[in-house]
Amino acid sequence: MAAPEKPIEKDWKTLTPDEKLQKRLDAWLSPPGIKFETPEAEPAYKERVTNVIDAIRLRKTPRRVPVMTTLGSFAESFCGYTHQDLMYDVDKAIDCMNKCTLEFNIDTVISPGVQSGKVYDAVDFKLYSWPGHGLADDADDVQYIEGQYMGPEEYDAFIRNPTYYWGGTYLPRIMGTLEPLRNLGYPLCGSGATSSIPSSMSAYGLPEVQAALKKMMQAGEDILKWQQKTGAASRRLAGLGYPSMGGGTSKAPFDLIGDSMRGFSGSIMDIYRRPQKLMEAMDALVPILIEMGIKTSRLGAAPIVGFALHKGADGFMSDEQFKTFYWGPLRKIVMALINEGLIPRLGAQGGYNSRLEVIRDVPKGKVIWALGQATDLARAKEVVGGVACISGNIPASLIHSGTPQEVTEHCRNLIEVAGKGGGYLYATAQGVNRNSSIENVRAMIDCGKKYGRY
Repeated sequence: MAAPEKPIEKDWKTLTPDEKLQKRLDAWLSPPGIKFETPEAEPAYKERVTNVIDAIRLRKTPRRVPVMTTLGSFAESFCGYTHQDLMYDVDKAIDCMNKCTLEFNIDTVISPGVQSGKVYDAVDFKLYSWPGHGLADDADDVQYIEGQYMGPEEYDAFIRNPTYYWGGTYLPRIMGTLEPLRNLGYPLCGSGATSSIPSSMSAYGLPEVQAALKKMMQAGEDILKWQQKTGAASRRLAGLGYPSMGGGTSKAPFDLIGDSMRGFSGSIMDIYRRPQKLMEAMDALVPILIEMGIKTSRLGAAPIVGFALHKGADGFMSDEQFKTFYWGPLRKIVMALINEGLIPRLGAQGGYNSRLEVIRDVPKGKVIWALGQATDLARAKEVVGGVACISGNIPASLIHSGTPQEVTEHCRNLIEVAGKGGGYLYATAQGVNRNSSIENVRAMIDCGKKYGRY
């Protein structure tokens, strides 16, 4: 569970976006409730956070490029674990986080990046296969099962009341445990002080509904214990001088519909066959996803809201379609989060070379664009680097198959190109393969530390 949240002043709404952001940055720099273990830990923590802030804000050149590489399944292998081990044993996940953070000594906590398998089991989750559940026990990650979980004829119901549709129709389709909740009928908000209250409540007396709710309660208890343990571990590492980049989370509206509801083929067909319905559905999601980003953030943690962008890459849709259906709704969320003093981190999966001129339309120094190896980082630095911090582009394929010298040469060039004048976070494009050599991983990290100085 996260550390107790520092109270936000009563006049928070009267603050400007810059004032809100500064308060969040100050709280991250001096996190409430953190006891530093040694005299060296506090200045180390503050230096690391300051370098990240300076890179993001583009106001001045940091003392050095922040090194914040994710290690993916390599971290599991380094600690002697499988992905299944970590999904079903939070203590092993914490052990992996502790060992890798201290061993590799980069600028942020190295998170294992796993979710509780017990929760997936409890809700009978149907959108993933994972080790032991559709995948081999020694599989390295989860596999997404994309499909059309919402029919095109259901757009109107979703647009009319997204929450009611989500809880009564959609979730029972993707979580087998929730199937009985279809019996709940119309929403309780329609009851009020009327004779309909007994009728609307009676469904909660059905044995199958009660059984489903009990399973959800158990899932809630399991994930709460998981969060409490990992939160305490993260605070201990902060006390040793290592900040976490973990903050809030949100989604792009087109991705939410395309990933989890209509599927990619369905959402692309909707662009042509029912564009107005698609736009109305995304508009209905915008305030929900804004609130999601705000509610999952807390004062004292990194004021960063992460987005994994799946379907906006080059070639997935035309430039005009990208502007209208992808970036347009997403930008509304980005701007609203910025107005709340938060920093969106937009993780662009796939190449974004044809998107660079569009995505630079953000306020200066308030957005991170994390770009994959398919994006020309030199051009991204030229086009986007003047307004947004950029991150990434160390390819997992090179760490897996290259030599230490090749890794060093590639990474040094990245620093020279993307790190020029600041505004760069040294990071992998994705996680490192479990079978990558320790020599290559150390070469990657050592290069960032050696050559990332100004």
